[in-house]
Order: sequence, then C-alpha cells, then structure tokens
Amino acid sequence: MPPQAAPSSSRMVASYLTDVEKLLEAQRWDAALCEAYDLPRIAVALTDPTLQSSGEQQKTWCEQWMRPADADGAADGFDYERVYRAVCEHIEHEDAAEPKSIPARALRRLRLRRHVRTAPRGFFHESHAAEDPEASESAQICAALIDAARRWYARSACHNTIVQTNLARLAVLR
Repeated sequence: MPPQAAPSSSRMVASYLTDVEKLLEAQRWDAALCEAYDLPRIAVALTDPTLQSSGEQQKTWCEQWMRPADADGAADGFDYERVYRAVCEHIEHEDAAEPKSIPARALRRLRLRRHVRTAPRGFFHESHAAEDPEASESAQICAALIDAARRWYARSACHNTIVQTNLARLAVLR
C-alpha cells in the first residue's frame, strides 16, 4: 500500500466557511443562510468534472455529510432530521427549474475567496442561540451546513483529484 499523501487545504473553501461564520456572528441571518445554502451546490459541483450540480445530488450530499456519524438524536441541541428536511425543501424549491446545471454564481463567490488570508476559526452556534425562533433555526441550518462542508472536505474532497483539479481551475479563472 503506497503511503498516503497529506491532505491538501483549500484557502477558497476555508475562507468561504469563515465568511459564513462571520455573518452568523454579526447576526446577519439571511445573508449567512443564503451563503450556507450554496454549500451543497458548491460541493457537488466541485466533485463533477464539468462543475455541474443537480438537486438530487445535493440532497444525497446532505444526507451523507450533514449528520455527523457520532450524533445521536438531539443530544447536542441539533435536530438533524428537521435541519436536513429544511435544507432539502430549499434545494427542491431552488433547483426545480434546472435539473442539472453549473452553479456559476455560487462558484464565482467561492472563487472570490481565494485571495483572503483569514484563518478559519470555527463558529459556536450555542453561544448565539437567538431568542427569535427564525434566527435560531437559520443559525442551526448554517452551522449544520458549515460542519458538513468541513467534514466533506477533510474526509473526502481533500483526497479527490476531481475536486482538487476543479479548485485549481477556479483559482486561475479571471
């Protein structure tokens, strides 16, 4: 068995996630939710050689990555099933018109993060539990999607040659 290479890191991905966390910290719930909802779209597109993404693929990604393997119900304060359903409903609503397409707007926003040098630092959704139920739900959805994207990148994408090639392609686009 050949020695496994050390995982790569992506400044674009890390900066994108940090930006969503900053929006959450600033309590800009709608902006954070908009950016977070693009995470499944971006992840699926990065795994495709043609950078395409479909709603069904995004739902499959969410099913695989949103719930941590060690999560047991709502013991950690998250109702993963409710959050998963909310994200899937959003995906169905957003991607109903185009079954498979290139998420150009989301990838463009990801690409713009390539020059940012802010170190990722994590977001603690518990400390921002809002009294407003809608804001609290938005924060939970964002936190679940950010955590899923981090797991996906660390466990899969950093070793995936298609993802790494697509990130490199995005980095050189003007």
